[in-house]
Amino acid sequence: MSQPSPLVLIVEDEPQMRRFLRTALEVQDFRVVEAETAKAGLVAATAHNPEVILLDLGLPDGDGIDLARRVREWSRVPIIVISARGREADKVAVLDAGADDYLTKPFGVNELLARIRVALRHTVHAASPRGEPILEVGPLRMDLSRREVTVSGRDVHLTPIEYRLLAFLAQNAGKVLTHRQILKEVWGPGSVDEVQYLRVFMAQLRRKIEADPARPILLQTEPGVGYRMREG
Repeated sequence: MSQPSPLVLIVEDEPQMRRFLRTALEVQDFRVVEAETAKAGLVAATAHNPEVILLDLGLPDGDGIDLARRVREWSRVPIIVISARGREADKVAVLDAGADDYLTKPFGVNELLARIRVALRHTVHAASPRGEPILEVGPLRMDLSRREVTVSGRDVHLTPIEYRLLAFLAQNAGKVLTHRQILKEVWGPGSVDEVQYLRVFMAQLRRKIEADPARPILLQTEPGVGYRMREG
């Protein structure tokens, strides 16, 4: 018996945008549920258990950031924010609240579908047994059991901090990670404001694993927000 198509919950108050999203998704065989308000979105997330949530921030009865935070209290469902707000502060706030990705309106269908595919792959990875010893992203290969790193077959020697930083980024490849998320994971809760410290270590990592550190391919900067490891 075949598996049902992934279900996407759209939480968006603009009818035109909902129609655009529904059409784009249904053509690709996704099932779709819609909600116009934060309250309806929370109810739909609970009732339908979607595989992905597309979330607008400017909802008539509340802010999408609050909805993302509430969903994260009980679910790890991927949340992709779709919003006209392009300010870095808004992106950081919603990602720190638990969203997985952020698209600023207007955006193309292909980009949206690519972000959804990444989110679904993360869900499959999280549901599979932990302890995968090998991570591969492009030419980068990390053997977690041996703590060995190679790029295009070349051994790369990392400090313990550099290794933890690279492993965290690789385990979340394709996903935007804020400065605070990375600093908390790698250095601990007391270092979440040490952004300059993180920049220094990212520069060191790029010198070791990028073919051209000035034009990084693997370790991508999300300006004012954080970093993203290229997926695949």
